[in-house]
Amino acid sequence: MTKSSSGNFFEDFRLGQQLPHAVPRTITTGDVALYSALYGMRFPIQSSDAFARATGLSRAPVDNLLLFHVIFGKSVPDISLNAVANLGYADCRLLRPAYPGDSFTARSEVIGLRENGSGKTGIVYVRSTGFNQTGEAVLSFVRWVMVAKRDHGRPAPDPVVPSLPSAVDAAALVVPDGFNASGYDRVLAGSLDLFDDYAIGERIDHIDGMTIEEAEHQIATRLYQNTAKGHFDAVVQRAGRFGRRIVYGGHIMSLARSLSFNGLANAAFIAAINGGRHVNPTAAGDTIYCWSEVLDKQALAGRDDVGALRLRTVAVKDHGCEAFPAPDADEGASVLLDVDYWALMPRTALDTAASNGVARPPATHA
Repeated sequence: MTKSSSGNFFEDFRLGQQLPHAVPRTITTGDVALYSALYGMRFPIQSSDAFARATGLSRAPVDNLLLFHVIFGKSVPDISLNAVANLGYADCRLLRPAYPGDSFTARSEVIGLRENGSGKTGIVYVRSTGFNQTGEAVLSFVRWVMVAKRDHGRPAPDPVVPSLPSAVDAAALVVPDGFNASGYDRVLAGSLDLFDDYAIGERIDHIDGMTIEEAEHQIATRLYQNTAKGHFDAVVQRAGRFGRRIVYGGHIMSLARSLSFNGLANAAFIAAINGGRHVNPTAAGDTIYCWSEVLDKQALAGRDDVGALRLRTVAVKDHGCEAFPAPDADEGASVLLDVDYWALMPRTALDTAASNGVARPPATHA
């Protein structure tokens, strides 16, 4: 009997199946430093213990997407090792902040199955949940992935496609325990623009670009213990669908989040991901740019210091976003990512440097 695993194929999944994932993982300050080096993250609460403490937190929390990638990576060996493509996300909720030194486990439930017309692949829908060392849920999300069949002649299961919300209700968004924006210094943060300075329908060109290096995207994917073959095995991929290694889609998410600092510097936390699609694959050598649109904004019950912006961020490759792509992100192979999410942003803040002649940064709003 073989002791190694080739992963699950479409016919190995069944509705309601519970999949506990190996291996427990502690996120350390070293992981945080490497994540910052890979993406150039500059959001101040995640960058500085002193800044975070001024807002009522005990120290700088782990970046929300680093936590997402770690939990996602745990699910890969059981769910998407034989994936043709990771298709999308929905109903992602950040439930509790994570801090360096916290340890995480994950499990998933199969909530939908649908074989494709070719009979060679099928779509698997799962809800994955991450837990900290005390057993508290920290993150929950749904994703759907196209998985190859081992036996093309195997009869298809009855199709079940889960009903998912178009967006997480703003009333369900979680503000980290202890956070109080009255101590948030918007000058030190790098932008004077707060929640009330953004308008629904506004579009922001984030201007800057970042080129993906082969080593960097593979280091990033290994950081999350993501074992998907498409990101590493050049021999297999040369004969495959794309002819080369493709970049983990989450790498594009983090690049876009980092680039969005220029225009959304005070979007302090990602509170939920309403939906997201990897529209096209990307590879080393591509240069990533992005733009965002404000889809909605909501005050939070009982909070006058922080509000929620619903944002759509679109990442493209190899050209800037001055003219913005057409609203239909499927137009053109240059569009890589289209993600809809809620970000928490202060409504009130300190201006410790504003009275000392610090100039207001030039606006980058379209």
